[in-house]
Amino acid sequence: MATRQQDNTTSGAESAAKLLTDNSRRIFEGDRTLWIIFTVLLVTSILVVYSSTAKMAYNISSKMTTTDALRDQIMFVVLSIPTIFIASKVDHKVFFRITPLFFLLFVGLTITTYFVGGTTNGAARWLPIGPIRFQPSEGLKIFTVMMLARSMESRQKTINKINLLPTSLRLRSDKQRKILRENTLPILGPVILACIVIAPAHTSSAMLIFIVSTIMLYIGRVKFSEVVKFVVVIGFIGAVGIASLAAIGIGRGDTASNRLTTWVNEWIYGGKANTAYEMSDTQLAMVAIRNGGALGEGAGHSSARAVVIHPESDYAYSFFVSEYGLIMGLILMLLYLWIFFRSIEICRHCRRAFPALMTVGLGLLITCQALLHILVQVNFFPETGQNLPFISRGGSSLLFTTAALGMIISVSRTNKLEELKDERRKTR
Repeated sequence: MATRQQDNTTSGAESAAKLLTDNSRRIFEGDRTLWIIFTVLLVTSILVVYSSTAKMAYNISSKMTTTDALRDQIMFVVLSIPTIFIASKVDHKVFFRITPLFFLLFVGLTITTYFVGGTTNGAARWLPIGPIRFQPSEGLKIFTVMMLARSMESRQKTINKINLLPTSLRLRSDKQRKILRENTLPILGPVILACIVIAPAHTSSAMLIFIVSTIMLYIGRVKFSEVVKFVVVIGFIGAVGIASLAAIGIGRGDTASNRLTTWVNEWIYGGKANTAYEMSDTQLAMVAIRNGGALGEGAGHSSARAVVIHPESDYAYSFFVSEYGLIMGLILMLLYLWIFFRSIEICRHCRRAFPALMTVGLGLLITCQALLHILVQVNFFPETGQNLPFISRGGSSLLFTTAALGMIISVSRTNKLEELKDERRKTR
């Protein structure tokens, strides 16, 4: 009897060891659902970019043809494949160590764009690196999330008791200085710095960081009263800052103000227009969605690409619906929500706060950006210029978003390896 039990234990240990070895040799390690979603979105990206840029063939002033746009998008899709593989293989402990360095690097690069960067639609956002235009603010968004996750992990034992912001305006007192030194600057400092650096060129990206950071603070067990204080105080300071920049003509504050005014007028007065030339970009996007109907006009047959501004980037979702229909549009939206739900599930299996918060934060960053893009298309939010993750034309956005998804997959891979190791220990 004892011999049989020993044989069963040995067999179980060998089985667990074999599973551990097999799992470490798999090419597609980690969460399979995220791999599938990534593949579907990349294929969709190629279809959308190729079809939406067809009007370039008829635009004499355009320096790029449809073939050029397709070639560039395929190039970035090909580059995104090794990007996600590399990111998915790196352990989260490595991400923990390199986060401060890369955060400071991308802060510096983002500031550099204001002096030597390229300008698109009035915004200085790009650094030219050979034939590629590099957008460092996309990387800064990711590492801001990781910095917040990093700072909250080291304070998990007391984070539900501490004050994030000073409780009084008497900042010279030792108590208030201690709050600033030990809590405000380490936890909120990177978030505030990133928003300040990004806001002049891309106000909506700063707002996206602010929203994601707020949700992360709540998930990270910060007192609800402190989260509310953060939203009120920092939100008020940010709004005043953007309004001030707009008043003195610095950055894109005037653009944000005009977009907000247009959005409010359309809700109040209906935004009536007699011709397509009098319609706003958002109104044209809504017309495209309406023309698509339930099943769409068919791939390559959308009339929206002739009138919608930037159907390959800022209004990619409305163009997608116009070609493939509202049903496919809803499925596409569910894919982004699925990324967040998978992030939550992966977070629940983490044994440390950093990978858990990093996973949730990056999942939120991808999903919130997608939802923000979609809400603009149906006039539920003012125009932001946020592209549709993985699908809109653009190299920096695709590569950095791919890296973020790879980091999430990396955490899921580590979770599975740890579970297999536990199973192996139990069967010894």
